[in-house]
Amino acid sequence: MRYIFILCFFFGSTLFASAQRNIIESLQHNRAGEGIVTVHQDPRITGLIGSLYVGNTVNGERKVLKTRGYRVQVYAGNNSRIARNEAHNIGTKVKAEFPDMPVYTYFQPPRWLCRVGDFRSIEEADATMRSLKATGIFKEVSIVREQINIPLD
Repeated sequence: MRYIFILCFFFGSTLFASAQRNIIESLQHNRAGEGIVTVHQDPRITGLIGSLYVGNTVNGERKVLKTRGYRVQVYAGNNSRIARNEAHNIGTKVKAEFPDMPVYTYFQPPRWLCRVGDFRSIEEADATMRSLKATGIFKEVSIVREQINIPLD
């Protein structure tokens, strides 16, 4: 009985460990009696593995890749109508100052949020956060980790 328990534990931990690796890491893992696989590619490709591809060409929208990244939060209010209007006003101000930056204003219970940008690295988000603070319009800005959209054009 003890050996069965040990065997089940070993098998379960092996499955768990292999589930934590992506396909590239599991291919490059050295195993006794097997060949060696080396993958040469841009690290950004490895970062995209396992990401969800979402696109809608019926309505003419661009295809985007959804992945984990960073955004800069410029407003967080409560769930009132005033907070909703303020979130939209802040979004309009961001669009006026930075017209190329995507702005996301939405309700995430229990508050209204206005977040900007789709950044793969925290360094990019930090540079944008500093630019937003430098305008003097946006006082309480912070970096948040969130699902971002990367255009595939």
